[in-house]
Amino acid sequence: MKPENIVPITELKRDAAALVERAADEQDPIIITQNGRATAVLQDIRSFKRERDASAMLTLCLQGERDIAEGRTISHAEARKRTKALFQRFAASKK
Repeated sequence: MKPENIVPITELKRDAAALVERAADEQDPIIITQNGRATAVLQDIRSFKRERDASAMLTLCLQGERDIAEGRTISHAEARKRTKALFQRFAASKK
């Protein structure tokens, strides 16, 4: 974290638009401090979505690993069969 990306809440109050623009341009979060302690993060929306998507993907991977370890798996052929049935039901519901 760059020191210039740690700002007091008074700076946020005084110049929010410039901080939002800086966060968007640099795509680097800005830590907001209050009474010398980190209390919030200002982040551009693209970086936020990218991090949220990465977190969701990691959660799914971890769940998959857990499922494998606990024997909750199906064959590739069964997965294809179930997926095909889902698509068929979806297509039929759109008619």
